Amino acid sequence: MSNSAPPFHLAFPVHDIAAARKFYGELLGCDEGRSDTHWVDFNLYGHQIVAHLSPDAKAVEERHHNPVDGHQVPVPHFGVILPWEQWEALSQKLKAQGTRFVIEPYVRFIGKPGEQATMFFLDPSGNALEFKAFRNPDDLFRRE
Repeated sequence: MSNSAPPFHLAFPVHDIAAARKFYGELLGCDEGRSDTHWVDFNLYGHQIVAHLSPDAKAVEERHHNPVDGHQVPVPHFGVILPWEQWEALSQKLKAQGTRFVIEPYVRFIGKPGEQATMFFLDPSGNALEFKAFRNPDDLFRRE
């Protein structure tokens, strides 16, 4: 996995800017960039994500799910692929903070090409996040 990829930008709805600041800033450790009363930029591992105040955003209960490995994966979702050790540290931090997971941290394809760790959880506004890590970062787009 190359670090030369350009950063992405993602804007997403939140019901409460203060709760977004606490979740993304304090829990996930994202530095805050520019902000206004209705939006705030965060640095999510070098990527610009922007929480936009949207009190009428679709409720979590209406989210679609797809079956993957016996789990119901929330759609849509977003997140970051971390180095393995960083993923493990974040997983432990989230568990210690009492995070309620949509899909508990686990490893899939153990011992096979594409072995990866993954976990899903929601922010305070119900946005689904997936954080994952590949045992071998070169397997990111491997088809086997």
